[in-house]
Amino acid sequence: MAQADVCFYRKDDGTLPLVQWLDTLPGKVQIKCTARISRLAELGNELRRPEADFLRDGIHELRASFQGVQYRLLYFFMGRSIFVLSHGITKEREVPKKEIDVAIKRKEEVAADFKRYAFRAE
Repeated sequence: MAQADVCFYRKDDGTLPLVQWLDTLPGKVQIKCTARISRLAELGNELRRPEADFLRDGIHELRASFQGVQYRLLYFFMGRSIFVLSHGITKEREVPKKEIDVAIKRKEEVAADFKRYAFRAE
């Protein structure tokens, strides 16, 4: 499979929620999360558990853990080879419904205006 394009959801003010969240995490966690993003870019929709999983309504999660803490990066696909990273969370028992709802709303915004709401990593 050809490499998938990595994009980040961009808010109206130009900030990238996933990048802001990653910047708050310890260095080793950032490395693990970045490795998951690279694997998603490499394998696209072929990436499966334990690295990724489907949540609902077109929203997926990248899964990383460090010292017993679960980190999740929520994302969605635009077509077959473009995925957009919405945001990240530190998970307790399950991904909260409200976090999935945030990703769904962002997916709708990106679908309506890709150039405005998606930042393509170079």
